[in-house]
Amino acid sequence: MRSYRDLFRTPEFTPFFLAASAQTVAQTMGGLALGTLVYRATESPLLSAVSMFGSSLVQVLGATFLLSAADRLPPRAALTALPLLFAAATAALALPGLTVWALFAIVLAKGLAESVGGGVRWGLLNEILSKDGYLLGRSVFNMMSGLMQITGYATGGVLVALLSPRLSLSAAAGLYLLAAVVVRLGLTRRPPRATGRPSVSVTWRANALLWSSPSRRQAYLALWIPNGLVVGCESLYVSYAPDSAGILFACAALGMLAGDVLVGRVLPPGLRSRLGFPLLLLLALPYVPFLLHPAVPLAAAAVTLASVGFGASLVQQERLVALTPDDLTGHALGLHSAGMLTMQGVAAALAGSLAQLTSPAVAMTAMAMGSAGVTLLLMGAAKREESRTVSC
Repeated sequence: MRSYRDLFRTPEFTPFFLAASAQTVAQTMGGLALGTLVYRATESPLLSAVSMFGSSLVQVLGATFLLSAADRLPPRAALTALPLLFAAATAALALPGLTVWALFAIVLAKGLAESVGGGVRWGLLNEILSKDGYLLGRSVFNMMSGLMQITGYATGGVLVALLSPRLSLSAAAGLYLLAAVVVRLGLTRRPPRATGRPSVSVTWRANALLWSSPSRRQAYLALWIPNGLVVGCESLYVSYAPDSAGILFACAALGMLAGDVLVGRVLPPGLRSRLGFPLLLLLALPYVPFLLHPAVPLAAAAVTLASVGFGASLVQQERLVALTPDDLTGHALGLHSAGMLTMQGVAAALAGSLAQLTSPAVAMTAMAMGSAGVTLLLMGAAKREESRTVSC
């Protein structure tokens, strides 16, 4: 599969793509609205950050106990039920009178369901396109994510500024409902990719098998930690620039879109495989000058440049898919998604705690330096593994 035109000529790809687009807009609109709602109520950078990314914190529970369901549930049924659940949860968040802790309980329950959804979704994408089309297809989804995040944050920012966060949450719930309808009508019924019943023991055995390979371990760590720490920087946009957070989120999405186009369509495979770690460094370094508290225009330029580095995830995902047996593809990609989102939630909580003790600008710089340091350690480990392979 060589072109974007080939992708959209593939049966089922277009409705799958449209449903995911609606969910991405819903997620970004809802996240910005919820973060703003909590910050207005508490004036706490920590609680605002956790409200936006806290659902990611429970992804580790799903990866530990539920992930075997990713390959053992009928994909269409699962991908129809999940946005219906998200719609109900988002509508509940819009109800007036809820305490902050009730909001957090809903957010965490939503995150537990999301931990299975990532594996179902990306496993189905690999099934629709096959491995030779996965990278191109995932790059299109990442580009869509960038565009839809720009749309979601811009629309959500307008709704929050002119009307109310609760209205933005209600609109997000409606988009989740639309996604469920598109999936139900646009996808065909498919059997699960693996046989047997999902269980905790099956999840643990598959996790152990995937983690047993040094190459897969390095791919997972590169997918989880450096970009998770940078998402910690992003979680502080609301407290760094309360009136301009939507601009920063939209610029981050724009940079991510550029990085996905570069990696997924422009770079040749030989060069692409060598840019995984340099792109991770690019992801972190533009945040270091935030210690000087740049004005919003300069901050937006830095955020845009940094987010080009999110293209590194495509390089690592391509490597992970190549290293994974077909009957574990959904589980492997679900483990990637759950681990990535868990790290994002942990990083958001850590960044919010640092900002609470110091300032959002200082916390963003610290998170960026930590991300760059982890990337350098992973680069060294990869070089040592390559040397051992060559010597053998």
